Amino acid sequence: MRQLWRRASIAAVAATALIGLAACGGGESGSSGQPGPTTLRVIVNITPNLTEAYWTELFGKYEQAHPDVKVKLELTGTISASAKLTQDLAAGDPPDIAQQITPTKDNVSLLADLTDQAWVKDTPLSEQYAIDGKRYVVGVGEQIQSLVFYNKAAFAKAGLDPATIKTMEQFGAAMAKLKAAGFTPLQTAGQWVPGAQFSMMADAGVLTADPDWTVKRNDKQATFKDSGYLPYLKAYKSWIDAGYLDKSALGLTYADGQTAFLNGKSAMYIMGSYFVPAVDQAKKSDQIGVFTMPTDGAYPSGQFGNIASPYVVVNNSKHKTQAIEFVKWLVTDPAAVESQLASDGNLRKGFTYKTSSLGTGVQKILDGAPSVLVKSGTHQPIEGFSGELNTRIQSLFTGASPEQVADGLDKWWNSQS
Repeated sequence: MRQLWRRASIAAVAATALIGLAACGGGESGSSGQPGPTTLRVIVNITPNLTEAYWTELFGKYEQAHPDVKVKLELTGTISASAKLTQDLAAGDPPDIAQQITPTKDNVSLLADLTDQAWVKDTPLSEQYAIDGKRYVVGVGEQIQSLVFYNKAAFAKAGLDPATIKTMEQFGAAMAKLKAAGFTPLQTAGQWVPGAQFSMMADAGVLTADPDWTVKRNDKQATFKDSGYLPYLKAYKSWIDAGYLDKSALGLTYADGQTAFLNGKSAMYIMGSYFVPAVDQAKKSDQIGVFTMPTDGAYPSGQFGNIASPYVVVNNSKHKTQAIEFVKWLVTDPAAVESQLASDGNLRKGFTYKTSSLGTGVQKILDGAPSVLVKSGTHQPIEGFSGELNTRIQSLFTGASPEQVADGLDKWWNSQS
């Protein structure tokens, strides 16, 4: 589900098609003259927690209460929701709703403006995700992601107390003890995971110290090589060189890396709050603990986070009115909201659901965090940055230096603006 960590390569022909479609405006509501219920096509994100069976069951509850509507899942496969939407629009076959898409100035013409919907303003982080004061996305809750999950047995064997790990130096020292105790200290994987984990770590420190850093980078008033990001790159590279991360783990999928940690093959795992349901399902909640990400600055830092289970209505939907009503149900109906929160370990003020000791630990971290650091609106990185960062972080495993990575990120960013 990780909306900040999916990447897509959009062909020029697709981009041209998108511009043409956007100019056409939205489709009419209704069933376009076809007999039977209106079919809403919804692009959904499939993860170890959010399975096809989960979505079918959730959407089926809406269908039961609205017999005039049928919901059809549109699976993304190995590509991102954004890439799937791009393909469908370029083919002249627009879906109605898409999950896990972040509005930007470059794509808002493809999305329905929901600003005039009174219920939208009460959804989580809606103001932070506004573009020029207009709201195009609504979410079920929010996630926090600057978390370190740890194996309690491994920590006990290494003689470690998580409450004493507050700085990057202490974090590195803990990994040394874990390695000496026979564990792979830190779990990673391939796909989008390395870049995501680096952001979960570094953003907590850098953006707590300077919440407007991304704004400054967009204005070319800041760089990666001359900022707090470089020390985090150096730390990460030192962990690779010391064997604290297994280089072969880049061959793992996200799900495989998650399983490796749950099976006790590694001692720590940097991941978001959405990891909690996977631990619960594995019945290992009492064996896993969590602490907030150590930093080289203020502790505890702000939590790098984002809107959870976001939905957009496609501007060219043939059933826009029905699509908006369905999205409203997804993010305001108490039972639907609580189901989605629980399924992915997300949080929302005013909503509670039965959770494990691990889930309670994550909630305590959020309660103690000075802020939730959201990369949206004016703080949104340039399109494609998550993919570029992921590629650069993976290059540290194959010999690139921290300075080369920082310089490469700066050159890439400058080339895009």
